[in-house]
Parts: sequence; structure tokens; C-alpha cells
Amino acid sequence: WNIGAEGQYILGGLAGTGIALLTHDMSGPWILPLMVLAGIVGGMAWAAIPALLKTRLQVNEILTSLMLTYVAIQLLNYLVIGPWKDPRGMGFPQTVMFTAEQTLPRIIPGTIVHAGVLVAFAVALIAWFVMGRSVFGFSVKVVGSAPNAARYGGFSVNRTVWMTLLLSGGLAGLAGILEVAGPFGRMVPSFPTNYGFTAIIVAFLGRLHPIGAIFAGLAIALTVVGGEV
Repeated sequence: WNIGAEGQYILGGLAGTGIALLTHDMSGPWILPLMVLAGIVGGMAWAAIPALLKTRLQVNEILTSLMLTYVAIQLLNYLVIGPWKDPRGMGFPQTVMFTAEQTLPRIIPGTIVHAGVLVAFAVALIAWFVMGRSVFGFSVKVVGSAPNAARYGGFSVNRTVWMTLLLSGGLAGLAGILEVAGPFGRMVPSFPTNYGFTAIIVAFLGRLHPIGAIFAGLAIALTVVGGEV
């Protein structure tokens, strides 16, 4: 159980922001894909910590992934208040604004709906295929429900734990960089918006099914945004 998606989301945003700051004075179509790749790697790196503790020391991954979220928040605060702070930001703890080549295009003019939404739908469809039609998806279900039976079936529990946490961490990091390169346009202390924790509700409301998560996500979004409006 990966309960630390919020922390991996933050690390993905931070990793992508780091690339944005390094390439701020550059131009080229390669910058945004590099930011996205860095976001995925950042999320995977943060998820690798609970994976290592789980497979080497049998430390509960629910606790470690959850507690690392608060470490990620403090790391974000340190960076935007310290070395990444915009010198022209009138003292506000924030990075410089991303350039046009470092931000996602809007797919609906006049809204904050950006190209990352299409990526989310594509990821859900790919996840449905992988989890429902591949040996890896079957191994995740077997290892999660009956680890001892999985060993007898020839599945490596440790390898599955690593792959599952790295994959989910990478997707959380992808969400992070898509969000910071979308509506935010820069890294700010308010970037952690509990999307990682909301995702737990979405996952269970969607009955732990990738396609169900699409409809559950839309239902939660309607409730949250409608309530705010």
C-alpha cells in the first residue's frame, strides 16, 4: 500500500522545477519533456525509500511512505524560502515563473484545463491494460493478497514490491510535475494540496480499478470544485 503519493507528488514537482530553474535561460522543445522525466524519476526515488525498508528490514510501507510526505513538505519549504527563492519576488517564498516552453498548453482556453489531463486519462487506460491483461498485473494481485502463495507460484515478492512502489511513485511524481507546469507555473509553499491523499479516496471509490478511478476522480472533482464555488 503506497500511502505516500502526496510526498512523491511533491518530489516530482520539485525535481521538475529543478530542471526548469537550470534551463530557465534556455529554449527548445526538449525542456518540458526533460522536466516531465525528472518528475517521474523524483517520485520513483522517493518511493524507493519505503521499498528498500520493506524488502530489507520488513518495515511497514504504509508508515514509511506516509511519514516521508512530511519530510517532502519541509524540503519544499526549505528550497522555496532558501536557494530557489525568486530574488525579484518581493520577499515571497516562491521560485521564478516558468517560461512558456516550461509550461503545459491549455486545451480549453480560459480555463486551467491543460494537456496533463489527457496524460492522466492515457495513464489510466494503460494501467487498466497492465493490471488486467499482463503477468505483472497478476503478480501484483497475488503478492498483495497472498505473499506465501505467490512464492510457491514463482513470483518474487521483493521484486513485485519494488516494481509496484517505483511505478506508483513515478506516476505520483508525474502528477506533481504536470501540476506545477500547469496551473501553478512555479513552485510555491502552497503546492501540496493533498491530492495524494485525495487519490486514496478516489482509488477506493473506484473500487481499485483504473477505469473506475476516472469516474471517481470526476465525481470527487465535481464535489470539491462545486463546493468551493
